[in-house]
Amino acid sequence: MENKEIVLVTGGTGFVAMRILLQLLQKGYYVRTTVRSLKSKDKIISALTANGVHSVEPLSFVETELTKDDHWEEAMKDCKYVLSVASPLFFEHPENEQEAIRPAVEGILRILKFAKQAGVQRVVMTSNFGAVGFSQTDKSRATTEEDWTDTNLKGLSIYEKSKTLAERAAWNFIKREGGDLEFATVNAVAIFGPSLDAHISGSLNLLKHLLDGTMKRVPPIPLNLVDVRDVADLHLRAMVNPKAKGQRFIATADGQISLPEIARYLRKKRPEIAAKVSTKTIPPFVVKFLSLFIKRAKEGAVFLRMNRHVSNEKARKILGWTPIVPTNEIIILDSVDSMKKFNVI
Repeated sequence: MENKEIVLVTGGTGFVAMRILLQLLQKGYYVRTTVRSLKSKDKIISALTANGVHSVEPLSFVETELTKDDHWEEAMKDCKYVLSVASPLFFEHPENEQEAIRPAVEGILRILKFAKQAGVQRVVMTSNFGAVGFSQTDKSRATTEEDWTDTNLKGLSIYEKSKTLAERAAWNFIKREGGDLEFATVNAVAIFGPSLDAHISGSLNLLKHLLDGTMKRVPPIPLNLVDVRDVADLHLRAMVNPKAKGQRFIATADGQISLPEIARYLRKKRPEIAAKVSTKTIPPFVVKFLSLFIKRAKEGAVFLRMNRHVSNEKARKILGWTPIVPTNEIIILDSVDSMKKFNVI
């Protein structure tokens, strides 16, 4: 059924954004998406049509980026909703922390400023769990949307710090000068699941490094996972549900799974592609010891300390959201099967 409301999705080439585009078009929305280069149009259209979109007539493109004001007025024109999914380009080991953080903060503030000017009703920001629970170590209770990561936490990566500060800045903008603009965030844990093309997200790179043998020894790090299809669904629910105004929503499947468990599961269920998956692990005490000297180990130690009992009750209760992919094992298999399909592994 056709829906005349226009939705802007930023960063249309991304792993999550492309899945959101697919779901919006399937629901009959008119959709506009931003790309850093219009050369990306054909790639996006090809991926969408290959996954069941019969007509891309309701889809349009605007060339712009988060670091500049150019064309954002055009992108926002007549939009009822904005899904702020894009993140600035991020270098793995930036020399200057502030130079890495500033684009993330300025990017979301730019989105909110132009959305307000254009009379957009609601912006839903793709934040992440890094802004919620990385400093929550009390394992006697579940981590919820009430928690915030302490940006002064020792070992916190610049990426997680940037996401936390960007979300803080967004909420401050809404409080101080948002006016009638509504705002909500989706705070996803590690996003896995099937890709619509050969694009590999940061999370899927973890699986790639396991499967290609790059990870010689597997650290004992526990993870919370969520499927990209469920993340997209949660964005759409937060976009239209009146009760989502002013709320954060954690996107996570139930339970947790560790990297060694993932390694063993892949060797058992997908032996044809798991020959290079290491059987060697790194004891937790070694990670903690190395964290005294090595930056990457310091970040790993944060993962060992943090509480992995994460609640998705709020999204379930307020938005009626239930993960369509309920188990971590299915999420992992769907991820690697997709990577195999696109010859990534």
